Amino acid sequence: MNVAMFPGQGAQFVGMGKDLYEQSALAQERFNTANDILGFSITDIMFDGDAEALKQTKVTQPAIFLHSVISYELAQKTNPDMAAGHSLGEFSALTATGALSFEDGLSLVSKRAQAMQAACDVTKGTMAAVLALGDDVVAQVCQDITGVVVAANYNCPGQLVISGAYAAVERACEVLKEKGAKRALLLPVGGAFHSPLMEPAQEELANAILETSFQTPSCPIYQNVTAAPTQDANVIQKNLIAQLTGPVKWTQIIQNMRQDGATLFTEYGPGKVLQGLVKKIDREAQVQSAVMG
Repeated sequence: MNVAMFPGQGAQFVGMGKDLYEQSALAQERFNTANDILGFSITDIMFDGDAEALKQTKVTQPAIFLHSVISYELAQKTNPDMAAGHSLGEFSALTATGALSFEDGLSLVSKRAQAMQAACDVTKGTMAAVLALGDDVVAQVCQDITGVVVAANYNCPGQLVISGAYAAVERACEVLKEKGAKRALLLPVGGAFHSPLMEPAQEELANAILETSFQTPSCPIYQNVTAAPTQDANVIQKNLIAQLTGPVKWTQIIQNMRQDGATLFTEYGPGKVLQGLVKKIDREAQVQSAVMG
């Protein structure tokens, strides 16, 4: 059984999407529509901008969404049996499988990025990567720390990202090193994504999600906050709203997909981050990048 998977923030690079634009009329149409919807030329930043400009959340998230969805549209010959996206990538997965129109998907991603940036500006939050420690140990340490700090991204066994208030994350890193973590280091991110500090963004995004029309996707979507498959549009909406403050259960998603018969995992979008994570979760799984044309 085939899986379509879509990356999240961090996979961006200058020049991304330029090859797609040059080889496809559909890609040109999509990118031009995106410039109109966003109200600025994202193609200029993606194709010829600098890394700092591309790193802005309001640019990064739509850029990765565009690269992912267009890659899927250009490469896809048959529908996948299941799909998932890492954080932002969940919106790409929903758009690729027809739960959201291209225009609605991009609009939601843009609103999500702006709401997250606004939340970052008012809360002093950060994230940290914790390596070579059990998920349950990390979660327990976070629970015992005074202040807001939670397990945010279950990326693969031995790689978990925590998120929360700056001081609480720093303290958690100290304790996690004492508990035997190989590394516990702060990440260069703008805020505490997938933590309670994103509640202001969640409230804003919830209204936009509830006002948007969702259809039944062409295959089950394994969602971040539950790691469970669904094709129910109402459930999808509810889980998308919960996603901003809830954890990304990527490890559990891949494990559940494997149990449900998944064999080949194809990554659509920039980079190969998800392919690496899948192999760390299950060495027997086959992974590949999307092949265009």
